[in-house]
Amino acid sequence: MILLLNIVNIALNSHAKISIMEKRTCNECGQNLTGRRDQKFCSDYCRNSFNNRQNEDATAYVRRINNILRKNRRILAALNPKGKVTLDGITLAEEGFNFHYFTNIYKTQKGSQYFFCYDQGYIKMDNDQYMLVQKQDYVK
Repeated sequence: MILLLNIVNIALNSHAKISIMEKRTCNECGQNLTGRRDQKFCSDYCRNSFNNRQNEDATAYVRRINNILRKNRRILAALNPKGKVTLDGITLAEEGFNFHYFTNIYKTQKGSQYFFCYDQGYIKMDNDQYMLVQKQDYVK
């Protein structure tokens, strides 16, 4: 009698596990999942869509900053084809250069600060003049 109750209990538990597996659905589209117990998505497309949607606000912010930095670098590179040139700050501003965004600052031993957008940099001089430079290998 006890053996029969154990067999019935095992059968009920197995049935409960099967019904739980059948109720798993894709986190993105809601389609029923079959296969691995830890599966959360029915396809790579749904997994990518779900993760992209989760990260879109942070991604949009980073994309906006990177676009500004790339634009700054393009402006510096276009105005400085030979590696070193001095020009007015108004020229940079007219091109759309954003002075608030740069990738790093290089301080010289004399205390001057060069602001860089990747490999293109500038230093503010007197009378709203800027000297544009390209990063050298020895600059870290």
